[in-house]
Amino acid sequence: MSHKNFKDLCNIATEAHTRFQQDIEDIDPIVGVNQSMRKNGVPADAMTIDCLKNGKRIILILHDEHPDSITYQFAWRNKDPESEFTEMLFDDLTADLLLDWMKNYMAVD
Repeated sequence: MSHKNFKDLCNIATEAHTRFQQDIEDIDPIVGVNQSMRKNGVPADAMTIDCLKNGKRIILILHDEHPDSITYQFAWRNKDPESEFTEMLFDDLTADLLLDWMKNYMAVD
C-alpha cells in the first residue's frame, strides 16, 4: 500500500519539474520514485530529485505513521543522507515551494 499522499506528491513534483525545465534549460533534474523501503519493512515511500550536473539531491519521504506530514532533506547523490530530516505538513508542500527549493538548491553551484 502506498502512502495516501503519494499520488499528490507525484503531481506536485511533475508540475514543479516541468516549470523548472521551462525556466532553467541547462539543468534537467531527474525525479525518481522509490517504494522499495516497504520491501524492507519500512512503511514509507520516497522520492528523489537529482541534478546530474552538480550532484545535488532533494529527498522527500512520506511515512505511513505520519500521514499528514512529509520529511525532506537537501542532500548529495554520492553521499548517504544525514540522519536528520526536516518535517512539515504535507498540505504546505506546493509545486511553487518545490520549484523554489529546486531553483535555490540545484541551480546554484
